[in-house]
Amino acid sequence: MIVGCTHAGVTAATQILKSHPETEVTIYERNANVSFLSCGIYLYLGGQVQQLEDMFYTSPEQLATMGARVQIRHNVLKVDTRTQTLQVANMQNGQVFDDHYDKLIMTTGSRVAVPPIVGIDESKVLLCKTYEQAQAIYQSAQTNQRIAIVGAGYIGTELAESYANTHHDVTIFQAPNQILNHYVSQAMSQRAVALLREHGVNVLLEHRVTAFTSNANGELQIETNQGDYTADLAIVGTGFVPNTELLRGQVKMDRHGTLLINDYVQTSNPNIYAAGDACVVKFNPTGQAAYTPLATNAVRQGMLAGVNVFGNQLPYMGTQATSAMQLFDHTLASTGLTYEEAQRNQLPVQRVVYEGTWRPAYMPSTDSLTIELVYHQESRRILGAQLWSRHEIAQSANAVSIAIQNQTTIDDLALVDMLFSPNFAAPFHYLNLVAQLAVEQERVAGRPHTRLTTI
Repeated sequence: MIVGCTHAGVTAATQILKSHPETEVTIYERNANVSFLSCGIYLYLGGQVQQLEDMFYTSPEQLATMGARVQIRHNVLKVDTRTQTLQVANMQNGQVFDDHYDKLIMTTGSRVAVPPIVGIDESKVLLCKTYEQAQAIYQSAQTNQRIAIVGAGYIGTELAESYANTHHDVTIFQAPNQILNHYVSQAMSQRAVALLREHGVNVLLEHRVTAFTSNANGELQIETNQGDYTADLAIVGTGFVPNTELLRGQVKMDRHGTLLINDYVQTSNPNIYAAGDACVVKFNPTGQAAYTPLATNAVRQGMLAGVNVFGNQLPYMGTQATSAMQLFDHTLASTGLTYEEAQRNQLPVQRVVYEGTWRPAYMPSTDSLTIELVYHQESRRILGAQLWSRHEIAQSANAVSIAIQNQTTIDDLALVDMLFSPNFAAPFHYLNLVAQLAVEQERVAGRPHTRLTTI
């Protein structure tokens, strides 16, 4: 049985039914749909995607055709791990019944982390994750001009761009002193903030929203630690928390209530596997468990659950939390640790910053490129990188992700073979060049490596 059917649930079911078509697979999903790509909401809002329904990549009918028993609008009320039973409510007719499983895959995902803000249940305050919430956001954009966005992670920042592109007045309220603080360094964040402001977005850092109220004019009053503001509508995007209440007290969780899993995405109960936003990931730059709710992690863990539920045979490789965003006419990509996060983890790290172009200046056109590379000072292993350019350099974050996965050092990356063509890069690729800067920095500091001391 699979509980929850977005990215991880769909992938697990598909893997099982492809490799073991004789298996009885039952999916319980409390929504009326499966596989919604919430990361595409801003694309729909900005008009780049014409139909919100295009954000579904499969359907209950397609999964049923493969052989699954798909029960949408069915809410699992209770899991009893001793008897291996589920208590389920049919949300359409109110019927409550029990069902028995041999193996259980928990892909219950996450929900928006609702901060303790007075008035957050105001009608003019919306959340952003589900299909229904996306519909409400789109409809509200047609009749509201002044938009407040609370939280500036990926969702908040991308929504701000979409609203700015559709000629709305946009204000971002961010409690920390930078945006995208879980993904990029302070310096990279400042570049993104400057670009947002250049396009008319009012970015308010260190502004913690404390209350929402409606004033006499029907406007939404937004109270913060630095004064009051008004808007027509607010969208809250302050992160996610795992949906794990069904297993509380029955399997091991971390202090945040996130499911702990082993290398085979198996919980502390051998008959229960977990994947996606409900469970932790192994974050390779630190080697520690972390909560990183990304679709990339969900689909990989979902596939592993679909394999290992028949016997643990394929271990989880872990993640670098590699991600990217297109912000107006720039690309911002990141992988692994930022310098600030490495310091918070008390790791002996160094960083270098490459400022150049993505291909030779003698070409008819090129764009400036900034790369910030973070590496372990003692082992010289690469731990993270962020890239910023008008050019599409997101795939280079994937290359660095592989380097982190394989424990590549700055010395290796400095000379690793990469293609050369003036159309695409210089004789030394820019990833070679940023690593060479790191090698030189270590040489000057008196910490040369025995394998490579000069470039």
